[in-house]
Amino acid sequence: MSVIHPHDLPAGERRGAGLVRLLARHGDCTALTGSGTADGITYAELAGRVAAFARRLGPAPRLLLLEAANDADALVAWLGALAAGSPVLLTGPGAARDGLAAAYDPDVEWGPAGLVEHRATSAHDLHPDLALLLSTSGSTGSPKLVRLSHDNLLSNARAIAEYLGIRPDDVAATTLPVHYCYGLSVVHSHLVAGATVHLTERSVTDPRFWDEARAAGVTTFPGVPHTFDMLESLGFTGTELPTLRYLTQAGGRLAPDAVRRHAARGAAHGWDLVVMYGATEATARMAFLPPHLAADAAGTIGIPIPGGSLAIEPRPDLTGDPDVGELVYRGDNVMLGYATSTAELALGRTVHELRTGDLGRQRDDGLFEVVGRCARIAKVFGLRVDLDRVERALAANGVVAAVADGGDDLVVAVAAGAARVDVPAVLRAVREATGLPPAGVRLLTPVDLPRLASGKVDYRALVAQAAPPENEQPETEQPETEQPETVDGAGVAALFAALLGKAAGPGDSFRSLGGDSLSYVEASLRLEALLGTLPSDWTARTAEELAGCALPASARASLAARPAGPVARWLGAARTVETTVLLRALAIVTIVGSHANLFVLLGGAHTLFAVLGFNYSRFHVDLPRAERTRAALRSVGRIALPAVLVIGVVATYKQGVGWKQVLLLNWLLGPGHWVNPQWRYWFIEVALLLMLAATALLAVPALDRISRRHRFAFPVALVLVGLVPRYGLRAWPGGDLDQRVFTIGAWHLGGGDYMHRAQVVFFLFALGWAAARAATVRQRLVVSALAVGSVWSFFEHEPARDAYVILGVLALLWLREVRLPARVVPLVGALASSSMWIYLVHWEIYPHLENRIPLLATLLSLLAGVMAWQAWTRGEARLRGLQARRR
Repeated sequence: MSVIHPHDLPAGERRGAGLVRLLARHGDCTALTGSGTADGITYAELAGRVAAFARRLGPAPRLLLLEAANDADALVAWLGALAAGSPVLLTGPGAARDGLAAAYDPDVEWGPAGLVEHRATSAHDLHPDLALLLSTSGSTGSPKLVRLSHDNLLSNARAIAEYLGIRPDDVAATTLPVHYCYGLSVVHSHLVAGATVHLTERSVTDPRFWDEARAAGVTTFPGVPHTFDMLESLGFTGTELPTLRYLTQAGGRLAPDAVRRHAARGAAHGWDLVVMYGATEATARMAFLPPHLAADAAGTIGIPIPGGSLAIEPRPDLTGDPDVGELVYRGDNVMLGYATSTAELALGRTVHELRTGDLGRQRDDGLFEVVGRCARIAKVFGLRVDLDRVERALAANGVVAAVADGGDDLVVAVAAGAARVDVPAVLRAVREATGLPPAGVRLLTPVDLPRLASGKVDYRALVAQAAPPENEQPETEQPETEQPETVDGAGVAALFAALLGKAAGPGDSFRSLGGDSLSYVEASLRLEALLGTLPSDWTARTAEELAGCALPASARASLAARPAGPVARWLGAARTVETTVLLRALAIVTIVGSHANLFVLLGGAHTLFAVLGFNYSRFHVDLPRAERTRAALRSVGRIALPAVLVIGVVATYKQGVGWKQVLLLNWLLGPGHWVNPQWRYWFIEVALLLMLAATALLAVPALDRISRRHRFAFPVALVLVGLVPRYGLRAWPGGDLDQRVFTIGAWHLGGGDYMHRAQVVFFLFALGWAAARAATVRQRLVVSALAVGSVWSFFEHEPARDAYVILGVLALLWLREVRLPARVVPLVGALASSSMWIYLVHWEIYPHLENRIPLLATLLSLLAGVMAWQAWTRGEARLRGLQARRR
């Protein structure tokens, strides 16, 4: 089946019904699969649905605002409007959509609620060539739009289909939003070629994406640089997708080394990498690098697309190199022009060539390369950011700032010499102007902005200030820093924002921002370093209140000062660490060391259940009921997702680990007695069940009210309730005391895994909850007595194990924080933060060395877990950035 070019259509059919007939020509070939397509949609069926939507819009063109998603209904609406000759303002959900609706007053809107008609005829004068309005190159929050014609769309789709060699049997996955010009061009180029588009909203980091892609026979998908970063972090080679033919990359510059690495992987595993250069103003693509040149010309943008041309226009005002100038593109895909108001929707072509704003040169081999920018534009997280516009937006908020391109982030400098800088307000203003999350912004507060001799801001100096020194220690080393004279609520809020990836103000607390037991370790260490002390209830205090707890600068400096003596200097000044952090670190070390035969010190896992209850009380119990449920479920998801991922990988090669373990259902469907490896992940399952059970209890309004009215008595009552299965299973008449099994009808409780059942260890979780609520000496004595009495003899004939857990609970009660040498604190923090990951991965490491080198088995298990945690954390941060860009 040949590709249909725009000029193959009769002149009168290049718009409107012509597109429907183009689709219909591919007949029974599959056009769409995936989201909203059931068993798939053929081209004939798609043409019918498109024609039906066009009839709903009517013969008179109207301006349609389309809130697009990667599903069939949205695509039918887009193509139907195109067929009807109604121009479309294509956008995603959120503030950008609302802003564009207010600025352009659409006649019709389509979104999750369906078709909403504001008027029967258009209130605007619409040029007949106008087909599509898009925000410029992924930028957000601006009413400036690119006007694209029907011929722009079809000519660019044709060119892309030609240079990529798209075949009717190709299947492209929509890994980018279709309201983004690059994502939409993937749809167009494959439909023009009679290929299949697999619609999905899933990220490449989602294991379900790969399951879908394999089932659909996906042969290609697009990616921006961040996509390829994620693929690299996932260890992607292409073998995960047997049908893969090639990957395409655009949306920003991919580092030459990364191009070479991905191209080499492709060559080794039978797929190609096609690096492309484009802009919304060119309907997506202007140049591409042929795959066979990727290794040797990784730093170039390649050659113009078919039907287009690139030229270098000298710019002596910007560069002294006669071979370097502004890249200028010409072709049928160059936009009609820009629109900044509805009045400009009546205009025809006002632009005949595209001045890209990029400085480039043409090499001797004919390939083009970009060497800089004519204007101040940055690309961060795939978003194109006009730096001058951000400065104007900040100025409108009363903030005089200088904004520079930091490469991976945006550098924003606000002079602090004249007045205190409201950090949260600045970050919010930057986010509103750019759509970037806090992780994409590096905020500097120098006394004054650096200036050139001319008086202009020295942006290069700003970027240099933002870059860490070459000899700077990694963040986990926590080098000593100069103590600020004062600590205010804005500074604490900025720390929350950086740690949690959310905008934060002085009135926000760690708990109100969604912090949980998985993120509090780093937060507690960083706060203690900032404040010099840390209140026991810090998670519930606002940033302003925490700032009020800060020690005077002299006291903080004294605490941070290096002590005398070589050993003391090496260990560093003492730092305060929460007992929960230390217990998590000690527990995971003793778990791994005992498993690896380095020593025998059991009880760490059960101690962690008390820590879990302690933290559940701190982070969740006092929240409003609906908010608590959401927060608890988020925490459950943050545990379950990595566990399912790791166990799923293990299940592919480990005999005995199957779908029951992957789905964390071994507690319900697994063997009734302890069997290895089926029961090795019991701790994760029990932790999730305990959190879900506590959340379910408090979801009952009456119990929620009781827990708030009787803050201490309620968890004590839960301890007593939890003692029923703890003692009842052992005392059950006729029960096997060794195995502690008893049966009631179809219910089997206990088993050889008695100590590893959620209902049996629930009392430990409740003890931790009660410990967090014990506010007086008398209450602490009550919990202490309960701990000693209930835990002793829990582990039959293992008094040391009983003592371990009892001491852990008592430490939670009586020793809320400890002082440790400064150099030990980062290690303790890393072990505590990565304890779950260490538990998950150590099973695959220590067995290979436990009988020969147990110390190495232990150390490698701990190291692997810490590295896995760090990789996952970085991936989460990048994913948040991608999600922010999509929004």
